[in-house]
Amino acid sequence: MMKTVVIIATVLICIFGIIGFPRSVDGLKANVARNIHLGLDLKGGSHLVLQVQVQDAAKTQAEQAIEALREETRTRNIIVNGFDRNDPETLKDTDTIQINLHGVDQTKTQIFRNMVTEKFPDWTLTPVNASDYRMNMKNTALTELKRNTVTQSLQTIEKRVNALGLTEPTVQAHGDPVTQSEILVELPGEGDPAHVKDIIGATAQLKIVEVKNEGPWKSREEALASKGGILPLNTELREYVSGSSSGGWYLLTRTPVITGQDMRSARAGNDPDSPGRWETSFSLSQDGARRFEKFTQANIGNRLAVVLDTQIRSVATIQSAISDSGRINGLSSDQEAKDLELVLRTGALPAGIKYLQERTVGPSLGIDSIREGILSGVAGLIAVIIVMLVYYKKAGLNAVLALLLNTILLIAALSYFSATLTLPGIAGIILTVGMAVDSNVLIFERIREELRSGKSIPAAVEAGFGKAWWTIVDTHVTTIVSCLFLFLFGTGPVRGFAVTLVIGLLANVFTAVFVSRVIFDWELSGGRQPAELSI
Repeated sequence: MMKTVVIIATVLICIFGIIGFPRSVDGLKANVARNIHLGLDLKGGSHLVLQVQVQDAAKTQAEQAIEALREETRTRNIIVNGFDRNDPETLKDTDTIQINLHGVDQTKTQIFRNMVTEKFPDWTLTPVNASDYRMNMKNTALTELKRNTVTQSLQTIEKRVNALGLTEPTVQAHGDPVTQSEILVELPGEGDPAHVKDIIGATAQLKIVEVKNEGPWKSREEALASKGGILPLNTELREYVSGSSSGGWYLLTRTPVITGQDMRSARAGNDPDSPGRWETSFSLSQDGARRFEKFTQANIGNRLAVVLDTQIRSVATIQSAISDSGRINGLSSDQEAKDLELVLRTGALPAGIKYLQERTVGPSLGIDSIREGILSGVAGLIAVIIVMLVYYKKAGLNAVLALLLNTILLIAALSYFSATLTLPGIAGIILTVGMAVDSNVLIFERIREELRSGKSIPAAVEAGFGKAWWTIVDTHVTTIVSCLFLFLFGTGPVRGFAVTLVIGLLANVFTAVFVSRVIFDWELSGGRQPAELSI
């Protein structure tokens, strides 16, 4: 009796997991659509392959090293006439990031070398001549930088996609396992992939930098002309963009006071100084606030620029020391402010993003796949049912009931675990049907052998289930081990196949051994014992 209650309760829980409590036919369809998550190949959506521009992170690392060098040499009274770095377009195996130091005080050469060895262990110092040096990032440090850049980009993109409320997105490493600079993003059912693409690719590399007290100039050419065509060391020209118009060009220092990595939080809202305009306010980490306050306190009266990616978004004069917060104002819309809040709140990408592939999968392909998958599954199921009923007679009905329950258990498990059903997953479900029948065939053939040896019906059933048990366990364990390797080393679709197959195998052990045995016991209990077993 208790076993029957367990089976009934299991069936009810599974049905609830699939359809919930529908109040109408439309409600039933809506519940099923909500509980069964379809993958990109079934639901349609966007498929993107992104390449992380790791050289951007290396350049940032070099700029921070230059700033640290400048501070250390100043502290130790070592005169250095200038610092600069190379500008690699890529970071392939033969490329590196390099810092050049010009005019190092020759009377303190040993002190300088000891300082670099002690404070910059990730860099190799090489003399060019008596006063000039070159620092190259070590291969181990560069490899670690690449790996960390891709990992941080992966995590940041995943946060941004999840914050958009998309259903079952896929964000994972892709491509060559050696370089590991590509990321795969799949967005099932996304109706506006262009907007998501903008959010994903927005590097939001926020920098607050010092403005040289010159300009602004109306054009880049005018700015260059005022400098004789050559910019001072450690400076760059950036355009101030306000809405859709240009606010001129400013000369900025290349080394930022603080960056997006110093962000603690961000919030979008109305700009109190400009009715009808929007702003995004932000707060800084403890270390960022300390450095920002120190700088602003020493530069009252000078100007600061808020640079987002490559454009100036705000320029302001330092009136007093500023500690832990700031504002990016002059934004044109609520959506722009919220998008900026999102990318700042979820963290700045450590490097730029380049799109290598972009495909939009139409839902019609998914509908066709679902239809053909269901038709093939139903056709296979009907064929199996006919064979089982013809060959095993009434016992075949036992197998059919167990098979139907196995399918219900599998679909319910996908629903409860919020697993994504893909086309390979449907193939896994169909294969599970064959595995489930195989278990019943093992049991039924063993019962037949016991009956032919002269045992009574109850004893033959007992022996059939007992002796077939270990065979069933062996076949299922070996298949599950194979699925484990598919899951560990396979990509998304292969993993989907492995997951559905494993769930189906576990459900099969329950239905073929437990449920089927209960049906036999019910048939043989009390006064129902037949003169012969229909098998």
